[in-house]
Amino acid sequence: MSIEEVNKSLEKLKTLPKVDYSKKDELAQKLINTVGHPLYTLNKENEALKSLIEKAHKALDNGWELDEVFNDIRDVSIHYAEKGDLLYPLLKVKYEISGPSDVMWTTDDEIRDDINALAKDVERGEEWKEKFKILLGRLTQMIRQEEKVLFPVSAVNFTDEEWHGIYRDRFSYDSAFGIKEETWDEVKDLPKSAVGFTDKINMPTGSLSLEQIEALMDTIPMEITFVDVDDTNAYYNDNGEKFFKRPQMSLGRKVYSCHPPKVEAMVRAIIADFKSGKRNEVQVWSEKKSMPMCITYRAVRDKNGNYLGTAEFVQNMTFAKNYFTKGE
Repeated sequence: MSIEEVNKSLEKLKTLPKVDYSKKDELAQKLINTVGHPLYTLNKENEALKSLIEKAHKALDNGWELDEVFNDIRDVSIHYAEKGDLLYPLLKVKYEISGPSDVMWTTDDEIRDDINALAKDVERGEEWKEKFKILLGRLTQMIRQEEKVLFPVSAVNFTDEEWHGIYRDRFSYDSAFGIKEETWDEVKDLPKSAVGFTDKINMPTGSLSLEQIEALMDTIPMEITFVDVDDTNAYYNDNGEKFFKRPQMSLGRKVYSCHPPKVEAMVRAIIADFKSGKRNEVQVWSEKKSMPMCITYRAVRDKNGNYLGTAEFVQNMTFAKNYFTKGE
């Protein structure tokens, strides 16, 4: 973080209202007891995870088969994605509370890496079991941190409107541990923001209505995100199930807030190179849900080469893999 960014952060702190944390636990419990509230669902996921951890310890102690309980525990990645997308960035960006995003988010990623490493290890002897025990301890510790820190701090700071947005965004995530999203009566009848579709956008190669543009962008078989010249999330398309979740609440936030600490540095470097003209494209290949993914970052420039923003394109490349490997 630059000196200018630090100074801006300090100035912002002066404008934030004084927060009373004396009843943070009571407030968090009230929200946890509210059926359908995001903390209600996150807490139910933690309760399910606690049961799985207990089941895993019993299996280890008695020499029972571990594959089923281990696979069930892997759903914690969904739980961690929900926190990383919906809670950490809001605390850090709006309320200048960076502890959870700087510490807990990093730990979440480490735990997910440990789970992936254990999943890939075909030799599940004593060494594997010992690593599994360590993992169970880290999972238990993270549950305590959520209950004692993350949930109370979020309960005290977040407004009703922010909780409403988090609730709506949660429906785009898979269920973790079989916990289904329940209806929050306070939100179900609230109107959603309206979008107008009457204007035509005239371009050198034709004209389209807003409705046509939205439908066209959502038809493109890849996930598209646009980050504007100020590094702010400005747009993403909605073409169905996403491999990389983009909650609506992320719109209007700096793109850096949407990435865990270990990825943030890479994103900053890519955008800095785009702005300076050093690079125009960066391509990253990865695997998501056992499927090959191609992530392409491209600098968006006007006709004169001036930087307008960064576009991210995420494409599932399974179709290409199947095509070029058929008959092998």
